[in-house]
Amino acid sequence: MTDTLTDLIASAAALIVGLAAGWAVHSAFARRKRAREQLFFGLPDGSECVLVTHRDSTSAHWSIPRHDALALLSIASVVENCGAHPEVAPHDTGLQGFGARTEFCIGDPTAHRRLAAHMANLLPGVTVHPGDDPGMERGTFTIAGTHYRPEPGAVEHVLLARLTAGDDSRPVFLAAGQRPVTHRAAVRHLVRNRTRFARKYGSQGSFCLLLKVVNSQSYGPDLVEVVADVTKPATSSAGPRAAAKAATKAAAKDD
Repeated sequence: MTDTLTDLIASAAALIVGLAAGWAVHSAFARRKRAREQLFFGLPDGSECVLVTHRDSTSAHWSIPRHDALALLSIASVVENCGAHPEVAPHDTGLQGFGARTEFCIGDPTAHRRLAAHMANLLPGVTVHPGDDPGMERGTFTIAGTHYRPEPGAVEHVLLARLTAGDDSRPVFLAAGQRPVTHRAAVRHLVRNRTRFARKYGSQGSFCLLLKVVNSQSYGPDLVEVVADVTKPATSSAGPRAAAKAATKAAAKDD
């Protein structure tokens, strides 16, 4: 056997070993990444989750508004990758309490019953203005005394949150926006950044981010900016509602 042939065989063997090692490292990395995302979303293999959304008021039958449907498709890809099974439910259908299975709740909190209930219980520091008779101020968020008013088509806001009721409970993900396009923008932000979120928050960490959707009239849900991490004021009971109650009690004592 010549030296050239020996070198070729050694090179081929080294290449095969290198490819095998690279494949093993890549597979291990992919498994760790998937396991981390499963923990973050609370979606182990074979588990179930529920996707709660609006009914389309313009349809005679139950259907989902366009932007919400596209948001659910983005979530469905994550659920499938985690090996879980999704169920889609309308917001006004009686569902069990949260924590037993992962829930994705998407919509306008002034019209989405389940989302409004979650926000009242889990985000007591956030007030959402229902709007007056002409609809003015509808959807305005008030957090820690700051008002975030929608400017349709120009600047709109959405809350993206991951919340848990206890150590053993599955998370609830909220995308509460001022317009349908913002719900989709929030879900896209979650899906695109899920690896970073999974590393940062793990299986139990909660967060609430205030996002701003810029010029949706021209760019749809593509331009999203993080305004602030409002986890602390949003989850604190010392929000506007609690302050109002405290003021009422104080006035009653004075009387």
